Amino acid sequence: MTTSAPAPGLRERKKQRTRDALVRVALELFATQGYERTTVDEIADAVDVSQRTFFRYFATKEDVAFAVQRMVEDSFVRALSERPAEEGPFDAMRNATLQVWRTVGEAIEEMVSVELYLRNFRLVESTPTLLAAHLRRSTEMEERIARLIAEREGLDVDEDPRPRIAVAAFSSVMRVTTRLWGRGDDLSLHTICALTERYLDHLGPALEPRWRR
Repeated sequence: MTTSAPAPGLRERKKQRTRDALVRVALELFATQGYERTTVDEIADAVDVSQRTFFRYFATKEDVAFAVQRMVEDSFVRALSERPAEEGPFDAMRNATLQVWRTVGEAIEEMVSVELYLRNFRLVESTPTLLAAHLRRSTEMEERIARLIAEREGLDVDEDPRPRIAVAAFSSVMRVTTRLWGRGDDLSLHTICALTERYLDHLGPALEPRWRR
């Protein structure tokens, strides 16, 4: 017999609402006046909390800028870890990605609108400080996924290069699809899901040694 997890108490719900409000206000301020020109004090004041309260939830301003993305990434890692063992590495990553895009929309919109989430992607690309942080975080995420893939396949990631190579190829496709989504007119999660699926369909053929027939 299984039992469901207890519902969060009033205090936990209040803390989550405060955290979500900080994320939402921060991204709105970043989008309207720029990341560098926005201060932690401004974010805290807009939510009517102290700077000290802000730092109970986020270590830095950078942390709040990537809060939604971190939630999406953690959802992907969980989904990947739960994929059936018989799935190969690319199938497991593909299916985990599509699963997340099909289910994470509600969780995102509890914090911010999808449109604001997209505007944050554009902000990262146009802000050197955030772009550098994004590249660093992407490298760390790829290593995390490569180690998970190696564990699934029973490999030593430091002896066998295939997990890191597979994850690097997969991550490149994800960067391309996210960038194209951000430049398009349809900003729905359905669109990013369809675009991701289309481009991942071409990953295997793109790795073939010859393209001309």
